[in-house]
Amino acid sequence: MKSLLLILTHIQNSKARSTVKMVLESAGHRVIEAAGIAQINSLLCNGLDPDLLLCDSSPVEAPEVSPLRNLLEFVPADRICLITKLGGAELRKEAAELGIQHALTLPLTRDDVEKVIESMTATPQRIAAPPGLAIDSAVTATANGHSHSAQIPEDMPATPYIEELGGSNFFLAASPQMLEIHRQVKLLADIDVNVLILGESGTGKEVVAQLIHKNSRRSPERFLKVNCAALPADLLESELFGHRRGAFTGAINDRAGKFEQANRGTLLLDEIGEIDVQMQAKLLHVLQDGQFARLGAQETTKVDVRVVAATNVPVEFALSAGTIREDLYYRLSVFTIKVPPLRERREEIPYLIEEFIRRSPAELVKGFGSSIPSRLMDAALLYDWKGNLRELRNFVTRTIVMRDTDAATGELEAKAASSDAAAGQNEPVDEPVPCVGIRSVVRDVKARTEAKMIQSALETFGWNRRRAAQHLGMSYRGLLYKIQEHHLRPWSAADTRQTLQKTRSASKNAV
Repeated sequence: MKSLLLILTHIQNSKARSTVKMVLESAGHRVIEAAGIAQINSLLCNGLDPDLLLCDSSPVEAPEVSPLRNLLEFVPADRICLITKLGGAELRKEAAELGIQHALTLPLTRDDVEKVIESMTATPQRIAAPPGLAIDSAVTATANGHSHSAQIPEDMPATPYIEELGGSNFFLAASPQMLEIHRQVKLLADIDVNVLILGESGTGKEVVAQLIHKNSRRSPERFLKVNCAALPADLLESELFGHRRGAFTGAINDRAGKFEQANRGTLLLDEIGEIDVQMQAKLLHVLQDGQFARLGAQETTKVDVRVVAATNVPVEFALSAGTIREDLYYRLSVFTIKVPPLRERREEIPYLIEEFIRRSPAELVKGFGSSIPSRLMDAALLYDWKGNLRELRNFVTRTIVMRDTDAATGELEAKAASSDAAAGQNEPVDEPVPCVGIRSVVRDVKARTEAKMIQSALETFGWNRRRAAQHLGMSYRGLLYKIQEHHLRPWSAADTRQTLQKTRSASKNAV
């Protein structure tokens, strides 16, 4: 079976969903699950271009054929496969009138999924659309003739989306959160407003700031950055606004500050939450009037600068504590972008690792190869990466230098185990058990049963996660998340012996 780049699915039936994911992921296809028609439309509007769209017909979400017509605005008919119930003949007929020829009927089997994939990969030509609905591979038009080429760039790849930013920096989006950030940046292209970027340390806030600059009308001009946390207040003022000769000891020449140097361009104020309140007042004046005076100067200088501010400080707490002035916050946060931590967009980890390896110096990666073992990738997907992209990049570089992927895997697994142990120690001990309802008890029993079944399958297959996932009827990635959720680890030899002894004792007692 030929591997596809990307498959987008929306299947409500849990058994059918598990079957589809197991078949597709075991064949090497990349699967993205959507929660509903609304999320599918959001992903497609953000530039996702799936090779195949498997869509479940839902009487709640799709009482008519109109949602399918909306999907055809973004995806050609021959790349859509409809999944219907036994009584869905009328809907399949209406879909066929729109040019959608691929359809499956519940309950699904492995052969059903494989056949539709093979039929699609064997027929590269496009199915002609019905009259009144023009569909083209380059520019897709709506029934009323409005083109979507302005919303979705023709050169946008399916996944991941990568945009070069110069030097070693690049923007990568393969998750809905990062695709949404890319959409927001595109909205800011022709709107010259200040932007506040929030997120943990190392999530890529500076990369987002560079992306904003590159996609704005100011892109021909300079993009400058000031790390506000790295300079004391007196030096920060000189760094931002410049100084005249003799303004202070050591000022032997006139010097332009970053605001002047970035005139008509973009200035990133990194770690804005670390500036003292007095400096915040001076900065607010510049943002309001676009004017300032160099240190030691009487005359004012007027500049045209777009300010992008970034901070990893929780803004709500900083405002309540008074460490960030409210007036400055509202001046900076005309548009706010929240960059999620890496643990909330784990699907991007494999792509980021590949990019870090590919962009490493040739002399560094010589003899290392272009990929890493699957066990190491599994460990990377399960680890929380509290240092985010910065920690991941350093880990990849260290792994390349050491040329020992087994040691790197052990390092990640040990870190994950210690993190889980610390989390367990922080949990309250010997507290009175609160009164809970029957639903809570059932959920707890189900969770413990699920953990035992997964642990047993993993031990049976020697912790071969792919074989265990197939045995359990779940996706490979879903199994990885469950392993993390239940804090599962391989049993030691003592644990195995103890389990075998209990099993034998139970068998003897039963006899």
